[in-house]
Amino acid sequence: MAANPTIAITSGEPAGIGPELCAMLAERHRRAPFNARLVLLGDVELLGERARRIGTDAHYAPYDPLAFGPMGGAIEVWQQPLAAPANPGHPDPTNARSVLAMLEAACDACATGAMAALVTAPVQKSVMLDAGIPFTGHTEFFAGRTHTPRVVMMLAGSGDAPLRVALVTTHVSLRDVPDAITREAVAETVAILRRDLIDRFGIAAPRIAVCGLNPHAGEGGHLGREDLDVIAPALDVARAAGADVTGPLPADTVFVPDVARRFDAIVAMYHDQGLPVLKAASFGRGVNVTLGLPFIRTSVDHGTALDLAGDASRARTADVGSLEAAVALAIELAERAR
Repeated sequence: MAANPTIAITSGEPAGIGPELCAMLAERHRRAPFNARLVLLGDVELLGERARRIGTDAHYAPYDPLAFGPMGGAIEVWQQPLAAPANPGHPDPTNARSVLAMLEAACDACATGAMAALVTAPVQKSVMLDAGIPFTGHTEFFAGRTHTPRVVMMLAGSGDAPLRVALVTTHVSLRDVPDAITREAVAETVAILRRDLIDRFGIAAPRIAVCGLNPHAGEGGHLGREDLDVIAPALDVARAAGADVTGPLPADTVFVPDVARRFDAIVAMYHDQGLPVLKAASFGRGVNVTLGLPFIRTSVDHGTALDLAGDASRARTADVGSLEAAVALAIELAERAR
């Protein structure tokens, strides 16, 4: 167990709520420091301006990679300059390349071992696309940057027995979901999930439930053949590899609390099959974890909240709980990894 790992934190969309949440995190870290060295990637002028805007007592210090970290619980800032001033609530495609460069720097620092884990504040995917950047999400970006053939998005709730939901497909149109669900995709998702639950979460023999795609898991083939012809054979492959896996199960049954608590994680077939359940139970305290990467990556369970960011009085009331939880989990996983 390694104490005080170095954790990189990206500040997210400059016009979104990320800079305010980072300021709240810095204030919290000053009062009750995390057991880690926290390095925030972002534009130092923007971060200071947005901290003052909401009246936080955020302490920032310049990032020095050769030092052991600042005294007094300050978060270090690794300068990532913006191309243009950021207007809260109004994303500017001019800054999209700056955001991308920030993500690249953070990814590379973690992939090379310079930093122990990465925590990301939310970005605005539509602005990246408006700028001509083919960006579908952090998960896919980090997979491509590290040449990882498959990663798994998992959201984890809070508490002693947190609900964990992993996805076979992520940011794809609902119309395209059935074609994206293959035997290989399901089997690889279960394999990556099982491996990281063991290696990173310290669960020796994880119990995994897998949702069916169709209502009632296909009703014996009467409501679609995918559950019988694709998912079930993939789970046979997983069992042959030693996984304790149950399914395919109807999604409206497996998420019943008395059923869900029997498992360490549940695999959903698509984004809006599993995540609404978790967010209803843990929103504001949930953590997005990317499994399968060569480094630890966690994130918040919400978006850029442009409406909050655009109103200073509402920005002051933003909930920093998910970012705090993401940092805490990143530190826990980093300590276990050493």
